[in-house]
Amino acid sequence: MIISYISAFVITVSLAEKAILKVIKVFISKEIVDEVLSVLSKKFDYKKEMLSRTAIFLSEIAELIKTHDKVYILKDEADSRIIECAVLSEADIIVSGGKEMLSLKEYKGIKIITLREFFER
Repeated sequence: MIISYISAFVITVSLAEKAILKVIKVFISKEIVDEVLSVLSKKFDYKKEMLSRTAIFLSEIAELIKTHDKVYILKDEADSRIIECAVLSEADIIVSGGKEMLSLKEYKGIKIITLREFFER
């Protein structure tokens, strides 16, 4: 399963944070970690110490997937990396808030759902 990591870190007691705590297994790639840290730094003014803590937290809760074949299905490069990670990890669902990704509804048998849908399951 892939989760909306940004929401989990930025919004205290968010559905994304609750989702992370609820899942059995979370997958992430180096590219996704880099993107999460970049967004948290640029858009949310996370400083070095918080970024380090975030990187450590992600390494503790998620299994790192080494990517090799790039997927170019969405305009947003970061969203394509999420789909790539989901395919390589053989995930069954991607939880996202991204409209373009959600419009796919499914990719190679991987359901793409909102946080609300995740909690309603």
